[in-house]
Amino acid sequence: MAKQNCWEFKKCGRHVGGEKVKELGVCPAANNKVTDEINNGSNGGRICWAIAGTLCGGKVQGSYADKQISCMSCDFFKKVKNEEAEEFESMPD
Repeated sequence: MAKQNCWEFKKCGRHVGGEKVKELGVCPAANNKVTDEINNGSNGGRICWAIAGTLCGGKVQGSYADKQISCMSCDFFKKVKNEEAEEFESMPD
């Protein structure tokens, strides 16, 4: 079974072709090619906490430093950390 990206897990609709793109735009995590395949995700889909401008709780989040505490308590962050275990990357190189 393929591992979920954040937009699949959170069902935000901000991925390319998603139902919320016209209203909210494409999420920076869904477009971030630099982070492709980190934690076995597509683009920034499994390292969204390290990408500025993602949407969480209905609000655009800032930099990693601004959102670090809230992201580390996120159910998706915990899921990725658990699934990746020793291979887990919290920040891109």
